[in-house]
Amino acid sequence: MTAETAPPLGPRMLAWQRRRASAARFWREYRRHRAGLFGLAALVLFGLLALTAPLTVGSDVQSVTDAPGQPLEGPSGRFPLGTDQFGRSLLGLLIWGSRVSLLVGLLAAVLSVAIGALIGITAGHFGGWYATVAMRVTDWFLVMPTLVLAIVLATVMSRSLGTIVLAIGVTTWPTTARLVRAQTLAVESRPYIERAKALGGGHGHIMSRHVLPNVMPLILAQTTLIISSAILAEATLAFLGLGDPSVVSWGGLLQDAREAGAVSSGDWWYLVPPGIAIAVVALAFTLCGRAVESVLNPRLGVSR
Repeated sequence: MTAETAPPLGPRMLAWQRRRASAARFWREYRRHRAGLFGLAALVLFGLLALTAPLTVGSDVQSVTDAPGQPLEGPSGRFPLGTDQFGRSLLGLLIWGSRVSLLVGLLAAVLSVAIGALIGITAGHFGGWYATVAMRVTDWFLVMPTLVLAIVLATVMSRSLGTIVLAIGVTTWPTTARLVRAQTLAVESRPYIERAKALGGGHGHIMSRHVLPNVMPLILAQTTLIISSAILAEATLAFLGLGDPSVVSWGGLLQDAREAGAVSSGDWWYLVPPGIAIAVVALAFTLCGRAVESVLNPRLGVSR
């Protein structure tokens, strides 16, 4: 069957082909960013470690009563990264802690971006007194120290992972709201929005069918950038003793090392691996975010 005699594609198939072509074009542009590829490779590695942790190290690695080693043993063939103050393998704890740190970072970033996108789109679309009030609230959150607000929320609420996610999510959304509102105003000024309104399109139709698809690339790029900040915030709160004491995370390992006196006693293997893991993952998400931002907005001129 030739191209001339082939039946016309249906709307769904045509839309699917366009999405595939768009994804292929995005990947071709993304591959040109070596830093972005390095960040993506690091994230894939940490993601695989987190997903396979129950098979590779098992949940027994968290047990204090069945610890296989002596407290604060140095690195050896049996324990490549040494042991903690209870005799547990730090390598196993590091791998298991990646599940909590990555999960909290992802959920907090999604919550933050969702709040910011909702406020930004609605403020840009409706305008008037609602936009004024929403932006003044946003400005108040912008000038307030994010970490201080997160500490206050984590202190007054119960110590759990949900509290950490909520504390980070509700304090890091203002930047996203500002960016999305600016993009929404630009989209709302285009002629096809006026045509949609003239044809009877309601507020929900315009925001969901016209505005949201146009601001989605910005939301995606902002999400990848916020995840790194969320992971750092989770580690900070856990290090300050505001995390869930029943779970293992990278920040919790640093807090345990501080309580065990690892700094004064020179037990570097207790401090360095969690710190490096936090720094590498945060850097990887930042590199991916910058690469995505550069692909979606070539005018930024980010170096490749």
